[in-house]
Amino acid sequence: STRHCPWRMNQLPPKSPVASPVSESTNSRVEALDNLSMDSFWLEVENIKQSAEAEQEECSLADVKTQEEGEAEAEWLQDAGLSELLGEPGSDKDNLVLLSTLTRTQAAAVQRRLDTYSRSRRRKNKHPVRDVRDIFGVVSSEDTAAEKEESSPDPLWHNLRTSNTQRKTQDYSCTVRNPGKEEVFNMDVAYSEQAAVLLKGAFLSESRKLKDGNALTRFKIPKGRLGVTRIGDLSAQDMKKIPTLALIELTALCDILGFELKRNKAAKLKTTEKRLFGVPLNTLLENDQKLLPNTKVPLLLQALLSCLEKRGLETEGILRVSGSQTRIKSLEQKLERDFYSGLFRWDEVHQNDVSGLLKRFIRELPAPLLTAEYLPAFAAVQNIPDLKQRLQALNLLILILPEPNRNTLKALLEFLSKVVARENNNKMNLWNVSTVMAPNLFMHKGLPNKIPEGKEKQLAEGAADVVRMMIHYQDLLWTVSSFLVAQVRKLNESNSKRYQFCDKRIKNLLRKIHADKDKVEKNQGEPSKIVKVHASLLLKDSLEVHLNNGTRVADVLRQFQKNLCQNGWNIVNTVNLLKCNNSMECTNLLLYEVGGNIGERCLDPDTYLLDLYHINPHAEWIIKQNPSYPRMF
Repeated sequence: STRHCPWRMNQLPPKSPVASPVSESTNSRVEALDNLSMDSFWLEVENIKQSAEAEQEECSLADVKTQEEGEAEAEWLQDAGLSELLGEPGSDKDNLVLLSTLTRTQAAAVQRRLDTYSRSRRRKNKHPVRDVRDIFGVVSSEDTAAEKEESSPDPLWHNLRTSNTQRKTQDYSCTVRNPGKEEVFNMDVAYSEQAAVLLKGAFLSESRKLKDGNALTRFKIPKGRLGVTRIGDLSAQDMKKIPTLALIELTALCDILGFELKRNKAAKLKTTEKRLFGVPLNTLLENDQKLLPNTKVPLLLQALLSCLEKRGLETEGILRVSGSQTRIKSLEQKLERDFYSGLFRWDEVHQNDVSGLLKRFIRELPAPLLTAEYLPAFAAVQNIPDLKQRLQALNLLILILPEPNRNTLKALLEFLSKVVARENNNKMNLWNVSTVMAPNLFMHKGLPNKIPEGKEKQLAEGAADVVRMMIHYQDLLWTVSSFLVAQVRKLNESNSKRYQFCDKRIKNLLRKIHADKDKVEKNQGEPSKIVKVHASLLLKDSLEVHLNNGTRVADVLRQFQKNLCQNGWNIVNTVNLLKCNNSMECTNLLLYEVGGNIGERCLDPDTYLLDLYHINPHAEWIIKQNPSYPRMF
């Protein structure tokens, strides 16, 4: 049990590379990271070990049973919102609508798991599940692969089947493609579709070594005419659809790349008498919201980060230099007693002790911050050779996370970015911060952590590299891809329609939806349009806007500001407007798309409104005050 405990490794690995039978792509990353010290990582592991021993804690490993054939696929289909395909009661229409939004690679991922589940059920002589031909109108991809290739050869399926065996010996790319240069990060096309195209063309990117944080490739998300959508721009109703779509897309991407997406079973959380440390995130937030409604990040974490931002960012070795374990334990007890009463004195706490409390708070969560289910998937990202594809996988994993975990992780990463920005004073560069935080995020006492002999260094560097990517590319990772937003629109549109299904329902459904899409596209030749923009919380009047191909959101907000100042509109509540030199600041206002095929979406200032009107002609456009902007009373 000692050997498998996350923080009780047999010995610290040597600093020199460990010879191990790993893939060429992984070896290239290990070599690329050789110049970057891992001392901070192993020092942090030792600190965690000492902390546990001081409290005489025993490792409590979750009882993880080996899943039988078909169980993992059944769980996946349930999490993907397709449980009715397993024969469970549910809405047949909802399943068909979801399937109708999928790309070819996403549909292939669903079909493969349904095939595996169907075979396992037949072997067990249980009642037959729905035949895959009833869903996709094609035959099983593995049982009758030869028949499929003869009757209707599909290049994509052929590439997927033949490449899986070849990919084991291929080296696609290395950690960095164009260090220091800017590359385009395409979010308009599904990542799995992009990967399939690269695979088809036998794309091999140039191998480069990563030496420091400054060499990390810079990626730019091209702004399409519909703008960029960030996490938080969509309504809660629409965001609930994103994790399901992201899981299907992530699985399709891993299938194309030849990597198995491993997930743990959700761990059962143990109850605790504490109120702060060792308490589930959901429970913490429920308690905090009773004091401060709409709280999205635990108040304790906010307090810890605020204290460090005020007094710890300039401290040399912050996060790396450990505070006193005795003092940290004593401070934890005082926080449990005095935090909510407001009697805790933060100004009397040493910065290194606060950083110790921060790391302890993360480690003591009953379930990992990256969740027990997807922690293996986050760790496995390091095995994807190409940097852009690793970021694609991370972006999808972030979207899959429950909202409390995602918000808490973002708050932590924003703070870590501030630490890195003060590197000249605190001597903590991006790699130092990543190596210190990786053990706290990836090692958890409630989960088994069987590390293969000789691979400690490789896995440690991989975990630190994943943390580094999350810190450095967090703006990109907290973006909702345009193709996912488009799928949400399709779901909303389809749910509001009643399609008549017949034998080959999925094909007919797709044909009907594409026909409707063609009708919409024919109407998109409209060169201009006059629409009304509402601002009911600010004004009694609405604004008429003449849209042309060049009208953007920023233009409408400027026009609103101009009319407000010149025409003397009837203002409902002047305190809702921030005044600056007797004029309203345009940055204080946001334009929202509400209704139609979207619940609510905060629009990018560079969104072209005539294009958006063609995509969602039944929506209302409403101007609201920026909720993050300070008000003046």
